[in-house]
Amino acid sequence: MTDKLDSLDYTPDHDAPIPYMERIRGYYAALGYGKPYQWAHYADVPFTALAKPLAQSRVSLITTAAPFQPDKGDQGPGAPYNAAAKFYRVYSEGTEGEPDLRISHIGIDRKHTTAEDINSWFPLEALRRLQAAGRIGELAPRFHGAPTNRSQKTTIEQDCVDLLAGVRADRADVAVIAGN
Repeated sequence: MTDKLDSLDYTPDHDAPIPYMERIRGYYAALGYGKPYQWAHYADVPFTALAKPLAQSRVSLITTAAPFQPDKGDQGPGAPYNAAAKFYRVYSEGTEGEPDLRISHIGIDRKHTTAEDINSWFPLEALRRLQAAGRIGELAPRFHGAPTNRSQKTTIEQDCVDLLAGVRADRADVAVIAGN
C-alpha cells in the first residue's frame, strides 16, 4: 500500500488554495466592522431552469467591473486597490463596441493575478463568439454593472431590483454574472 501512495503525484504542501474567506473576514475586521462578514448562503437556491434552449435564448451579461473614471486615479491593469473607482448604482451600457471597464476597485489577489486581459474577467467577446457559433440565441443589447458596496441589504433591496429591471427591459431569457 505504501508503494501505491508514494507513486501518487501529489502537489507540494505549499500549493494550497488561498484562504479567501478567512482573508476577507480579517480585512473587514481590520476596517472596524464589529460583526464578522457573513456571505449570503441559502438553503434553497433562487435559480430557475431555462424556459427554452440556450441556443434560442437572449443572454444578458452582468458584471462587477466599473466604467473607467479618469478623475478617480490609477485604474489600469496593474493598479493597486482603488476604492475611489467604485460605483454605487447599477449602470447599463451597450454590448456593441469595446467598453472601457476596469477592476481596480475590486479586492483581488494582485500578487498572483493581473487584470491585463479584459476577456478573463469580462466575457463579452466570448458571448459574441457563442452567438456567432449558434450556442446562444443572441446577446442582449446591453450589459449591466452590479455595484460591490459590501451591503447585502442594499444589494438585495436596490441593486438586484435594478438589475432585474434592466435584464427584463432587454427581454433577456438568461443572465450570466461575471463577478470579479
